[in-house]
Amino acid sequence: MDILEATRAYESWLGRHTSVVRKDLLLKHERMALSPFVFLRGTFYRWIQLWPDVCANLLDAPKVLSVGDLHVENFGTWRDLEGRLVWGVNDADEACELPYTNDLVRLATSAILAIEARHFALPVSEACEAILEGYAASRDNGGRPVVLAERRRWLRRLAMSDLRDPVAFWERFESLPLVASDVPRKALQSMLPAPKLPYRVTRRVAGVGSLGRPRFVALAVWGGARIAREAKALVPSASAWAGRGAVPCSPAELLKRAVRVPDPFFAISGNWIVRRLAPDCSRIELAELPGKRDERKLLRAMGWETANIHLGTRRPAIDRDLRSRPRRWLEEAAVRMASAVKRDWRQWAGLRKRKT
Repeated sequence: MDILEATRAYESWLGRHTSVVRKDLLLKHERMALSPFVFLRGTFYRWIQLWPDVCANLLDAPKVLSVGDLHVENFGTWRDLEGRLVWGVNDADEACELPYTNDLVRLATSAILAIEARHFALPVSEACEAILEGYAASRDNGGRPVVLAERRRWLRRLAMSDLRDPVAFWERFESLPLVASDVPRKALQSMLPAPKLPYRVTRRVAGVGSLGRPRFVALAVWGGARIAREAKALVPSASAWAGRGAVPCSPAELLKRAVRVPDPFFAISGNWIVRRLAPDCSRIELAELPGKRDERKLLRAMGWETANIHLGTRRPAIDRDLRSRPRRWLEEAAVRMASAVKRDWRQWAGLRKRKT
């Protein structure tokens, strides 16, 4: 099965689990042709097909509850119950049980593709070393949530860059079209601060991997300022479609068991993932980061947070397995997966070019 056949099969399967937004799905196809880096973000269904063959030597690693669709742009911020800014994994839609090595290889693969796209400027070997260093350090310390208060002030400065300015953030929502049909009102209202608060609903187009799934945003004014709640359709992980040994799990279960300060405005309501949206409560894209940054420290923090997620599954065998791996195992596996991703991307981009 090549990437074209895989995409058709997966999207047919997706349509049996939610009402696919065809316009958004076509936009996803266009974005996937932009670069291998963007392509990776949109094709976890293909990754989970290729991973067992390309990285067969890593399949014997201990299994944990994993993010699955981990990459360098799957991190963001939220406010905890104390109002503190917290940084960590932003999206767990593809949560499943996999060898712990999968999340690390996918994160490192995305870093390689980001380097090749000139989003990062450090060498591949250094990027992979930083991810592993952070992962091992977090495990050695029993994990610790990344609260951007007394610690990690450098990361707080990155997270609160000028591009996350409230004025610019809310302006993007003002232009979205209003909708009235098929709105999951019960799910959205469950997260509003007052039961009878007036609100209007828009459709939102965001991300890459989840494009095609219905996504609604309730916009309101509370306390004299704007607020937003998003409801995104919940579907099973693509690992359920691929059937390559991964076992899907609930995103809520993954995040609940992780070493994490929870987002009080994240919930599963029926078939919807509901969360608060705000300038300081959203995913951070590489384009939003300031030009001057310590990329090694950032990747090390991503490795640290990956371990925080995996520590929700208590497997002492991971530490033994990690120590037994050759020094450059992560780099070698990520390079192989990057090559496989680029091979698929070339086929995909070539088809899109012929169509236009």
